[in-house]
Amino acid sequence: MRGIVGLALVFSGIAGAADGASLDALVQAYPEQLAGYDSTDLIWRDGTRMPLSDGQPSKGFEETLRHGSILDQMRLPYPAGVSGAALVPQGDPGRIRNRAFFDKMYGDCWRGEVSPRLVPVVWLPQSWGHTVRVTAVNGVAARLAEISAELEALPGPVKRYVYPPSGTYNCRTVADTGAPSMHSWGAAIDINAAHAEYWLWPGAVSARALPAEIIDIFERHGFIWGGKWSHYDTMHFEYRPELVHPPAAGAQWATVPR
Repeated sequence: MRGIVGLALVFSGIAGAADGASLDALVQAYPEQLAGYDSTDLIWRDGTRMPLSDGQPSKGFEETLRHGSILDQMRLPYPAGVSGAALVPQGDPGRIRNRAFFDKMYGDCWRGEVSPRLVPVVWLPQSWGHTVRVTAVNGVAARLAEISAELEALPGPVKRYVYPPSGTYNCRTVADTGAPSMHSWGAAIDINAAHAEYWLWPGAVSARALPAEIIDIFERHGFIWGGKWSHYDTMHFEYRPELVHPPAAGAQWATVPR
C-alpha cells in the first residue's frame, strides 16, 4: 500500500505529464469533493471512482464535444487574459464537459437535483438590483456575488455590458451538441446579450470583444469566458477554476492509498 505520492510517479499508460498537471489542477479546484486520482480513475471523497478515459483516443472533435471524457475536458488549455483570446478552429477550452463528472458535482437537473442547491444573488445591486439563481455548490454563488461587487465599481460605459443579465440556471442542453449546458448545473451566467455575439446567430461572423476589465474580474474568481471558443459565445461565463487557476507551487494531488 502506498500513500500519496509525487506527481512524477503517478501516471503511466493512460495519462502523461500534461494530463497529470491538468488533473492536479482539477483536484485542487474542488478540494471538498475530490480526493485524488490514480492511473485510471478520478477518486471522489465519498469513494466514488470515475474513469479518466473512455478508451476512445481516436474520436473526432465533434464527438468529443458531445461525449468527452474527464481527460478530454482538461486537455485544451484555456488562455487567460484578453491577449490569449484568438479564435482557432476546434479551440473550445472548457466547452468539452464530462456529464457524469458535473452531474455528480452539481446534480442532474432533469431529476430535480439542482434546484434545491440554488441560492439567490443580487446582481449589480446599485445598477440593476434583481436576483439571479445559481448553485451554492463549490461556493459558486459566493464568487458570483464577489464578481457583482467588483463589476458594480466599473465605469458606466463598461458596466452596460453586464446587465441586465440574460440568464443563469436553465435546465437545458447546448444547441449544437445536445449535451447539458453549464447553465443546467447552475454554474454559469450570460451577461447582457445586447452587446454580445453568438456563433449560431444569423449573420454572426466573429466574436465581439468585451472590455478587458470584465474578463479579468470573472477569471480571477474562477470563471472562463465563452468568447475564447471557436464556437464563440461572448455573453457566457461559467465556473471552471481548474482551467484558469494553476496548482499552487509544491502542491501534490496524486494517488490515494488503496
